[in-house]
Amino acid sequence: MMRYIPTLWTVDQDPEQSIPLPTPDEEKAMSKSDVPDTLPILALRNTVLFPGVVLPITVGRDTSLKLVKDAFAGDRLIGVVSQRNSEIEDPGPDDLFRVGTVASILKLIKMPDGSKSIVIQGKRRFQITEFVQTEPYFKARVAPIEDEAVNLEDVELQARIRSVKDLAIQIVNMSPNLPSEAAYAIQNIESPTFLIHFIASNLQIDVKEKQELLETIPLLERADLVMDHLNRELQVLQLSEEIRSRVKTDVDKQQREYLLRQQMKAIQDELGEGEGNNPELNELRERAEKKPLPDHVRETLNKELEKLARSNPASPDYAVTRNYIDWILDLPWLEYSEDNLDIKHAEEVLNEDHFGLEKVKKRILEHLAVLKLKGDMKAPILCFYGPPGVGKTSLGKSIARAMGRSFVRMSLGGVRDEAEIRGHRRTYVGALPGRIIQGLKKAGTSNPVFMLDEIDKLGSDFRGDPSSALLEVLDPEQNFAFNDHYLELDYDLSKVLFIATANYLEQIPAPLRDRMEMIEITGYTQNEKLAIARQYLVPRQVERNGLEPGQFTVTDEALRLVIDGYTRESGVRQLEREIGGLVRGIAKRIAMGEIESGTVDVEDVKEYLGARKYFSDVAERTEVPGVATGLAWTPVGGDILFIEASVSRGSGRMILTGQLGDVMKESAQAALSYVKAHADELGIPQDAFRHWDLHIHVPAGAVPKDGPSAGVALLAALTSIYTQRRVKHNVAMTGEITLRGLVLPVGGIKEKVLAARRAGIETVLLPEKNRKDIEEIKDEAIQDLQIVYLRRMEEVIEQVLEAEPVTDPKALFTVRASEEHDGSPANGSTIIEQPVVN
Repeated sequence: MMRYIPTLWTVDQDPEQSIPLPTPDEEKAMSKSDVPDTLPILALRNTVLFPGVVLPITVGRDTSLKLVKDAFAGDRLIGVVSQRNSEIEDPGPDDLFRVGTVASILKLIKMPDGSKSIVIQGKRRFQITEFVQTEPYFKARVAPIEDEAVNLEDVELQARIRSVKDLAIQIVNMSPNLPSEAAYAIQNIESPTFLIHFIASNLQIDVKEKQELLETIPLLERADLVMDHLNRELQVLQLSEEIRSRVKTDVDKQQREYLLRQQMKAIQDELGEGEGNNPELNELRERAEKKPLPDHVRETLNKELEKLARSNPASPDYAVTRNYIDWILDLPWLEYSEDNLDIKHAEEVLNEDHFGLEKVKKRILEHLAVLKLKGDMKAPILCFYGPPGVGKTSLGKSIARAMGRSFVRMSLGGVRDEAEIRGHRRTYVGALPGRIIQGLKKAGTSNPVFMLDEIDKLGSDFRGDPSSALLEVLDPEQNFAFNDHYLELDYDLSKVLFIATANYLEQIPAPLRDRMEMIEITGYTQNEKLAIARQYLVPRQVERNGLEPGQFTVTDEALRLVIDGYTRESGVRQLEREIGGLVRGIAKRIAMGEIESGTVDVEDVKEYLGARKYFSDVAERTEVPGVATGLAWTPVGGDILFIEASVSRGSGRMILTGQLGDVMKESAQAALSYVKAHADELGIPQDAFRHWDLHIHVPAGAVPKDGPSAGVALLAALTSIYTQRRVKHNVAMTGEITLRGLVLPVGGIKEKVLAARRAGIETVLLPEKNRKDIEEIKDEAIQDLQIVYLRRMEEVIEQVLEAEPVTDPKALFTVRASEEHDGSPANGSTIIEQPVVN
């Protein structure tokens, strides 16, 4: 930055107090003035004196005072040299530059403190050749430095001088510390040399850089150096101006906002709506300070609190903002319950609450073991699927209790709106977060056991597909940043243990099914049901019906009768209802004062539950040829299925009844084709297929039936009716058949085998590849059953048909030539396509 002392160069002031600017002629004469051989040397700090420049300085050193006094009394000429280091108080010869300026003392002013101020003017440059005196002050032998001749008509010089003047005037106009008179003075300087010296003297640059300018001989080079410094100074001033302007704008804006806020606060205080008068807002702020929150949530919360503070409590937006803030503060963002990682304790809890279900218990204990070893891991996404009543939902509660976590259940049955999962946006009236976020608020922690019940019952319509919204929730790679439409804030669900339940695996969309670990929960055996009834169902019903534990007992035989004769299910729901009937019967008698306690035996079951509902009718149903016993899987467990076949004179048609699906119809076609292909081996005359109609019926005609697993039973029924050999009444079968004679594996083996045992079946025929499914069933559940494994269809015929026919098939089916008539193509009955698997 340049500096300027106006009283030294202005010519319009008092002539006695002002010093006129030198003209070119005066400056030329000054540069040619004589220089004595020796001069007293005055050391300057922090500045450099240039020829022609007038400079006021304060003299304080004793040596310098002596020098000034002697010089002022003499010819008033001194040599002025700058110090190399301004911090040295008493410099020596080596501390001074060797090039300086001859100066004339113009004025001497005595100051009140004893120091003196002098006004000096530079004459011409010199160089010290040697010091001849050091005491009481420096004297040196000097040699004048000749200036080069200046041609005022030189175009290049004129261009330089004009550029220097323009730059200097710009700096004066932009600098707040320089008066406007400085620009006027610069404009009126005629001498190019003095202009350069004048501007160089007022530049705020380092002493070394000024000394470099003083020692530079060619005027054009000095002009270039001065322009470099001026350009740098101009850039600094321009940048400073930009910063000042920007800061001023920001300050003005802040002041304006401050004034507006103060006015708003005053208005609110007058209306009684100020923050200090709003205990509700103060309470929210206090809760926000105490609540542990992620950074992005706290930032949003603070903005909403500020918005609430500016809102009128009577406006609709106030209630919307207040509800939103309440939801943020109520959610357990960073609150986690501590897991109970005692694996033995968890195993005891699971065994205490549920009998069997070893696969599920094993998987939960594995998760706890890994969590104990690793310390931190993403929770698995499990899906329990199986028939109703086997304990899928209650198992979730036991898992939560075993792990020491909160339990939340969300029923998805009939949910059709995507907003049920993700929530509604706040633009809607009455908007709320989705049920995932609501469940976490209810749980009070961010790592509960979260059960998604009946996930296979999800629907979809014009409001969206909830199953698609669940893709993010149930994906461990995405759910760490679940975004609810209402909150619009990422919520970490990665620590939540999600457990879904389903009855039908096929009804779960494939992408959703792919995100879950499937664990099948099959139906219970009779022994398992008996144990469950003893340990859980009977004590629970005794308590629910107001009895003491010792007031009701039931024998194992009575429970077995209830299981076999009054229920047909894979689970235990109906069994618990029937046990409840027994308990209520005893409770009634106790309440009437007839007895104080009661025991239910086999003979008492009919009195309390009525007549037996289910019987084993296998024997009487297979007394005639053409009836085979199949095994079916249903949503409530396994069941036996009768396949009935009969023949009558006709044209070789095949009629199918009993609401059979397309797959089951095709199995019947395949069985008939196999029998026709092997008719000679089986001793069946060809007339049986040309002149006799075949009718296949599956009872329980109101229930749709479908699936390939009835193929073996269909083959047995057809072979039986055409060979007139009865199917053994104590044999049941399942399996898919092919035209090549193979028996293929099917599903639902456990449920089917247990159904066969309940029905009194002694032998069960299964495909060879289903042997692994039998190994998973406990031995006591099938100890009375003989399991025969099949590879080919010929083995079916050998195993299921009696040795002797009831009637000779050739005599029955052979038609004399006189009785023959034209046949018509075979056709089938109408098939109802509904997915019940047999």
